[in-house]
Amino acid sequence: MVAFIVTAVVVVGINTLLWVSAGLVRLVAARLRDGAPVGDGHVPQPSEVAIVIAAHDEELVIEATIRSAARQVPVENVFVACDGCTDGTVELARACGATALDIRPNRGKAGAIRTIVDELELASRFEVMLLLDADSQLHDDYLRSGLPEFADPEVVAVAGRATTILDPPPPTLMGRVLVAYRERLYLSVQYLQKFGQAARLLNAVSIVPGFASMYRTRVLADIDIDAPGLAIEDYNMTFEVHAKRLGRIAFRPDAAIALTQDPDNLRDYRKQMGRWSLGFWQTVRRHGVHAGRFWALLAISIGELVTSSVFVLLALPVVLLSLGCAIIAVAGLDPSGVAAGVAAVVPPLAVVAGVLVPDYLLSVMAAVLSRRPAYLVLGPVFPVLRMLDAWLCLRAMADAFLRRHHDGRWVSPERRAVARG
Repeated sequence: MVAFIVTAVVVVGINTLLWVSAGLVRLVAARLRDGAPVGDGHVPQPSEVAIVIAAHDEELVIEATIRSAARQVPVENVFVACDGCTDGTVELARACGATALDIRPNRGKAGAIRTIVDELELASRFEVMLLLDADSQLHDDYLRSGLPEFADPEVVAVAGRATTILDPPPPTLMGRVLVAYRERLYLSVQYLQKFGQAARLLNAVSIVPGFASMYRTRVLADIDIDAPGLAIEDYNMTFEVHAKRLGRIAFRPDAAIALTQDPDNLRDYRKQMGRWSLGFWQTVRRHGVHAGRFWALLAISIGELVTSSVFVLLALPVVLLSLGCAIIAVAGLDPSGVAAGVAAVVPPLAVVAGVLVPDYLLSVMAAVLSRRPAYLVLGPVFPVLRMLDAWLCLRAMADAFLRRHHDGRWVSPERRAVARG
């Protein structure tokens, strides 16, 4: 029982329990004030929002993304930063009525965003900038639910809530497993962690995801959007908000929802997860140690991230070792009793249960929240992908602290064509 409890705690993390508790406090506080948003300041209108889409060879999805954006704001408020595109992205974006800036040579996503913001002077023309990935689509009430968060003058960014696009569906079983696992990740992080992190008194959100999130344009001049040497920009932009004490980051699971097309093959999944992990560790290295609540909580999160990643990778070898010791002990092949002692201290079934039970409970939660019972069937496979994530995380950490440089340029995952309407 002790081994099971210790394993489960390491896998789940005390940090997660902290954020769940903070989230419950937020729910109670919101209920006491009848769900009214904090603050009575000006709520920006859709006409005051610029939607910036960074794109690199996205002709299969760009039209659907622009149509989604144009349902939120006038199409002249939609700006596409075409970063060295070699396909028809530029022409399609302009045909849809968006302003497309053909950037050559390509500068990476962060460089493309900075270029279009500066060259078109978006910060002086709009109150809010919404960053939208070229494969993402905004929920119909994205702005209606997200903009009221800016009624609090302290809020300088609203983190979008991610959910995965299932239409068109992945063409293979592996693709369906990968997309379902990614959706479970979104639900777990956003409900169990980020909601609590965004509590007013904590303000500890560690990422405003670049796929579909909003910033007040008045803080853009203070944010180093395209800091050199980073694989991705969104972690760094978020850390800049905290490091420079620019304001608060808001997040609610029922607000600012957007759908994104996740990788449906293992090659693209590995590349994307590796890039995300590398960007996180590079950002941690770049910003270093600071005093303050966010940085202290981040240090705890990092400690648990490393610990759980190591543990997940070691779980299978430990189980095999313990099982082998148990077999040796039962067969009477170890008169010294060492094998029996190992099997007693680390019972193989307890370790397996400590990993699989809490992991499967996440799949149950995802199935309930998304109303997709298929996740209950796919759930037993997810620990294998969790091991892959752990390996990619630790490898990226080594790469980042060995000073691996990255120019921010990217190749989009293989896209599933979206029907044109």
